[in-house]
Amino acid sequence: MFPGEILPREFYERDPETVARELLSKRLIRELGKNFLEGMIVETEAYYGLHDPASRAYHGIKNYNKPMRNEPGRAFIYNVHKYWMFNIVAHKPNQIGAVLIRAVEPTKGIEVMKKNRPVKKLFSLTNGPGKLTIALKINKDLNGVPVTSCESKIVIANTKMEFEIGSSHRIGVRKDLERKLRFFIKGNKFVSR
Repeated sequence: MFPGEILPREFYERDPETVARELLSKRLIRELGKNFLEGMIVETEAYYGLHDPASRAYHGIKNYNKPMRNEPGRAFIYNVHKYWMFNIVAHKPNQIGAVLIRAVEPTKGIEVMKKNRPVKKLFSLTNGPGKLTIALKINKDLNGVPVTSCESKIVIANTKMEFEIGSSHRIGVRKDLERKLRFFIKGNKFVSR
């Protein structure tokens, strides 16, 4: 049983930019054996479909990126330079899109996270998309699972807090859209840059 209110599928059935902004401060909860690992989402990036040069779907729908077209609210996990990237499918009906979770502030299960990814400084434990997937043991086994179901091993739970949103262009992409589609909680030490 996951603590808190799990965000419903309808939350993800919207424009990826809106979802990326509104995922900030939400709780990412990962069930790992008898442990619950938890972190507050502090950084996200929105991705679209065929017209987005930084998107996994830019060159068309293939087997590996098919989840981006499927039901919103499901995990979309792929590998970049030996690191797993954890995304959540988010788009309006009959469209394509996903939100990359770039960084979380660890709040529960920190000792387990440190065993998964030994670091000296807490601030470098989950302050990047590859770092957080190692710390939370997120890999391709979770690809396609709904993050909206209490039966899943990974969910997103609602929270309410005040914060200021910063934005920039997405990080590490060769070609980008003119819009700023990276969002982060201003002043949070766990933001990747």
